[in-house]
Amino acid sequence: MSSGAGREARPAGAGGRDDGGGGVSRLKVSSLILGTVGVLFAALIVGLVVSSLVRPEVATFVPTPPAPAEVGPGSVGPRTYTVDARSHEDWVHFDFSRGSVVQRESEGSLDWDIAFRRHRMITNGGGTNRLGRAGVLDLGETTLEAGVVLPVDGYVVDERRGDEPRNRVLEDWYEYSWISHLLRPTDKTYALRTANGEYALLRFLSYYCPGGQAGCVTFRYRYRGDGSRRLTATEPTG
Repeated sequence: MSSGAGREARPAGAGGRDDGGGGVSRLKVSSLILGTVGVLFAALIVGLVVSSLVRPEVATFVPTPPAPAEVGPGSVGPRTYTVDARSHEDWVHFDFSRGSVVQRESEGSLDWDIAFRRHRMITNGGGTNRLGRAGVLDLGETTLEAGVVLPVDGYVVDERRGDEPRNRVLEDWYEYSWISHLLRPTDKTYALRTANGEYALLRFLSYYCPGGQAGCVTFRYRYRGDGSRRLTATEPTG
């Protein structure tokens, strides 16, 4: 009797041997996944390039001509003011009590409250001027027209970073897009204590001059010239 008698005949490739069909299927699925990922990545790159080439519209403002004049006691504003801060070297100083950009008399003077240089801002207090009382407090999304009693304390004063002054609250007044390369003010209202201990509210509106040139800082503000921390509600304006 043959030794192979009684054994079941099996077709070629049976008994667990892979004929290569499963490998081909897996290869096709992998190729499909890689192709899809490649298409999505290419679409993302194209989208980023197009976004960088199409510049979104931004609000632009003409710098306000300096015209300092004592505003006296009581409440002022809301007013809109645009500071020409395009210089990379010189700080431009603003005084709320005179409602204007001013010339600083001396390093330790109290004749200004907030200063601008491009997108950077400092106040007249702390590490910038030990004689000044200026500082800033982030009030979040409080509207400029709201009736508020401003806090007594919590105002952040300037500090020194090497030879440069800085105010860490005012470093967060904007958001920057690495796609459009545009700077946009955050939706925040700031309480500002002035160099002489009076109070103001302000919101930033824009960083751009006519033609889209950077460096024109526009803000709206309210100010109390009598030292009061109370600001009554006003009608919203454009």
